[in-house]
Amino acid sequence: MIRGYITDRRSLGSDDALLAAVARSIAAGVDWIQLREKDLSARELLDLARRVLALPKPPKTKVLVNGRMDIALAAEADGLHLPAESLAPERFRSMAPAGFRIGVSCHTVEEVRRAELEGADYVLFGPVFAPISKTSNLAPRGIEGLAEAARAVRIPVIALGGVTRENADECVTAGAKGIAGISLFQRD
Repeated sequence: MIRGYITDRRSLGSDDALLAAVARSIAAGVDWIQLREKDLSARELLDLARRVLALPKPPKTKVLVNGRMDIALAAEADGLHLPAESLAPERFRSMAPAGFRIGVSCHTVEEVRRAELEGADYVLFGPVFAPISKTSNLAPRGIEGLAEAARAVRIPVIALGGVTRENADECVTAGAKGIAGISLFQRD
C-alpha cells in the first residue's frame, strides 16, 4: 500500500516542526512526501524542498512538489503533484528527468479518466470522507465513489480526505492503491 504524507507547515507552526514531522514520517515508512506549501514564495519553497530532500531517507521515499514544476526541477525533487484544474501532466513530461512522477488531484471519475489519458502516473482521489485537517466545499465521495474511480483506470488511485488508521484498509479494499493525508501522518 502506498502511503503519502501531504505537508502543512502552518498547522505545525514552523519550518523546523515540519522538518521534524517529515523525518518522523520517513522513519515510519511513508512512500512519498508531497510539499503542499502554497503560501510560500518560489525562493522559500525551493529552500524548504532542498531541506526536506537533504533529510536521510531510503531510496523508496520520494519527495514531490505541489504545483511548481520549476521548483521541483530546481530542487531535484522526485516528482510534481498537480491540482485538478492544472495543465495536463503530458505538458510537463518533456521537461522531466527519467523516473520523475507526476500526479493529479481528482474529485470525479471523469477527472480520474482525464488524468490517466493526459499522462498522470497516479491520482489522488477525494475527499473520500469528510476532511480532518481542512474544510472542503466538496461532498465526500465515499467508498463507492473511490471504488468506481479505482475501477475506471489502470494507474494507481490514492485515497485522500478523512482517511484514518481505522478506515485506511477499507479504502484499499475498495481498490485504492494507497492512502494520503495531512493529519494522518503529521500528528505525533
